[in-house]
Amino acid sequence: VQLQASGGGLVQPGDSLRLSCAASGVTLDYYSIAWFRQAPGKEREGVSCSSSRDGSTYYADSVKGRFTISRDNAENTVYLQMSSLKPEDTAVYYCAATESTCSWWGQEYDDWGQGTLVTVSS
Repeated sequence: VQLQASGGGLVQPGDSLRLSCAASGVTLDYYSIAWFRQAPGKEREGVSCSSSRDGSTYYADSVKGRFTISRDNAENTVYLQMSSLKPEDTAVYYCAATESTCSWWGQEYDDWGQGTLVTVSS
């Protein structure tokens, strides 16, 4: 699966941003897609996941209520709508695909996008 993440940018605290993860080569219907992020000097962390098995969605506690993951299977794209952004959301965001169920363990994912930088700063 080839994944291309896009939509990052520089925004102010409280702003919104939508990230996109477009897939090519296969249909995303059969893949669980997760968003991870890595801030400077910090370990990569799972942010959100959309399961292919039953449509369930999962969120890290730090983004619950602010981020929403969705998929458009017709467009073969998964989105991460981010609202009420905080400076601590600053990171490179990656999307990743697995044929298995959602996991916060990065090694469960076989394919990764190239990352898109989100900077939240006033």
